[in-house]
Amino acid sequence: MGAVNKIPVWDRFVRSFHWLLVGAFFTAYLVEDDWLGVHVWAGYLVFSLVVLRLAWGVVGSQHARFTDFVRRPHEVFDYLRAMLTGRARRHLGHNPAGGAMVVALIASLLATTMIGMLLLGSEPGNALHGVVRTLGLAGETSEEALEETHEFLANATLVLIGLHVLGVLFSSLQHRENLPRAMVTGRKRANRPEEEQA
Repeated sequence: MGAVNKIPVWDRFVRSFHWLLVGAFFTAYLVEDDWLGVHVWAGYLVFSLVVLRLAWGVVGSQHARFTDFVRRPHEVFDYLRAMLTGRARRHLGHNPAGGAMVVALIASLLATTMIGMLLLGSEPGNALHGVVRTLGLAGETSEEALEETHEFLANATLVLIGLHVLGVLFSSLQHRENLPRAMVTGRKRANRPEEEQA
């Protein structure tokens, strides 16, 4: 059996973004209010990374671009059906379900961090306090609502991460490739002719 032909798929930015985001999210999630300063700075890092990823999704390398992996809902459901029957086509970049998960995670993280910043801005003296007052979100009732929303979104993001990990493991087994390692090395096995898109 010959050597497996591995080709570059995930660029350095995508790989760095992915692992920094994992670290920043779990830091913010685990320290919560115990170390508020660490929680806040980890949240700022998550927000900054997501904004950079949005930009990279437009101007980045081929498999980093949204045009490469964002698919219509029916394509995502068709892929999930094929996956459950063991007939899902292998993709070099994100498969349709993985692409949908990227979009869901970006939206969830963006919402979580933005609500977190508004919550922080509800404190007088904070740089965002004027924005919070202008939006009519100042006051104890609004602060409680923001806190509950922030917590809910953080937990929803954790559920999405769990589903993402399950999807990665399932895909790794189905296509006999180590996807977590590919997100470290940036390289994946080249498609065989039978795996190529029709």
